[in-house]
Amino acid sequence: MMNKKLTIIACLFILGLGSISPAYAQSIADSNVVHLINRLSFGPTPGDLETVKQLGTEAYIQQQLHPESIPEPQALTTKLSQLEMLNLTPLQLFEQISFPKFSKGEKLTPDQQKERRKKENRVLEQATEARLLQAIASPRQLQEVMVDFWYNHFNVFSRKGIDRILVGAYEQDAIRPHVFDRFRDLLGATVHHPAMLHYLDNVQNTASNSKGNAKRKQGLNENYARELMELHTLGVNGGYTQQDVITLAKIFTGWTFRRSAQAGVDPNGFYFDSKRHDFSDKVFLGKTIKGSGINEGEQALDILAKSPATAHHISYQLAQYFVTDQPPTALVDRLSQKFLATDGNIREVLALLFHSPEFLDKNNYNAKFKTPYQYVISSVRAIGIDVKNPRPIIRLLQQLDMPLYGCLTPDGYKNTEEAWLNPDAMTRRISFATSLANGRVPLTSVSGTSIDPEQLSATLGNLFSTQTQQIIATSPKKLRSALILGSPEFMHR
Repeated sequence: MMNKKLTIIACLFILGLGSISPAYAQSIADSNVVHLINRLSFGPTPGDLETVKQLGTEAYIQQQLHPESIPEPQALTTKLSQLEMLNLTPLQLFEQISFPKFSKGEKLTPDQQKERRKKENRVLEQATEARLLQAIASPRQLQEVMVDFWYNHFNVFSRKGIDRILVGAYEQDAIRPHVFDRFRDLLGATVHHPAMLHYLDNVQNTASNSKGNAKRKQGLNENYARELMELHTLGVNGGYTQQDVITLAKIFTGWTFRRSAQAGVDPNGFYFDSKRHDFSDKVFLGKTIKGSGINEGEQALDILAKSPATAHHISYQLAQYFVTDQPPTALVDRLSQKFLATDGNIREVLALLFHSPEFLDKNNYNAKFKTPYQYVISSVRAIGIDVKNPRPIIRLLQQLDMPLYGCLTPDGYKNTEEAWLNPDAMTRRISFATSLANGRVPLTSVSGTSIDPEQLSATLGNLFSTQTQQIIATSPKKLRSALILGSPEFMHR
């Protein structure tokens, strides 16, 4: 009965206060620090507020922009080292999951199918666990935030065939090492990875008149070329035509991968099959590209990465993620100019963004509604527990329609309020907040310990509106932590 009452109160509480005013801030200095922590991380852990205040906001920004300067906790590195499938390359994963080749007409037995599925599940489970553990416990928080951002930008769906075993390697090899690099480096890493080539069907992309097509009976596949321009680079209004899509698809004919090491195969399995490539000269976005094999694709990526349309598209998405759902045009324009001037240096673009008047505008404090992923991670971080069992988080993200690596469409998960604010989702969040606050979510070996509301409030900077404070103060003490985690202020960042 008490849980039901709490859920009703909290849902009315949230849905009735969808827009949060910065007027609730008790301390300008504290609200600035909390804003910075909320945007450059997945939210504060106990002690973070004081640590950043002592360090200074500028030093904190620079530290987060250079994660290599921040040592990882030994406990975290130990946990990650125990995930034996985490750092395997695609070729190693193919070898781990493979079975002997069969003669024509033979297939896996039921027991072999069960064993293969078990291995595949273990690979995906370990990738998921690694992501969650790092998002929760790593002090390199901006790096983890950018992994979330870029994975959604270059989304790969884990439930499409062999991508079940590849998404972890894709994140480890193509996304994570390049989150602050030049955009061109990140773009190239995703294009060459088997996970992306399989997900967007470029493995089927074959010149219709090539030698390879006679055997495969496959033709031109435009899927990857279209998403590469519409989602990954230029944007839907980026000035390209259907003919550019066709031309780009021809440029990427023969870009595929192999499942075992052989001549011409890189460590991740990427392989350029010249027998399937269209070697004709091409005109792409008004520029002539001579038929030269794999180098055509590299030239096309250079053109896309240097395009003003790409600079604008990426800048808009970064401003939307870090500032507000409808970012100011002036901010996007300045970020675009920095992108072009620095050859797409992501770190430099972010540095400009974090020092911009728009990012520092108090009207944009708590203006972003948390995605389910951000909400769950920030909740666990706020209570400051050592997570040993991430499975409850995995199940909750599935219930909230945001399973890790589970976005079916290539545009990835949205990060706007419109996509995630609805009564059913709020009910599930409140239920989780209630269980978490009362120690009933088995994330650690210690259970049944309720969260101290005063400590929780202090961790979050005590920045609550008068109405929120009144509701919390007049509620039974055992409900207060749950109400804090279910408050409008905590639902936003």
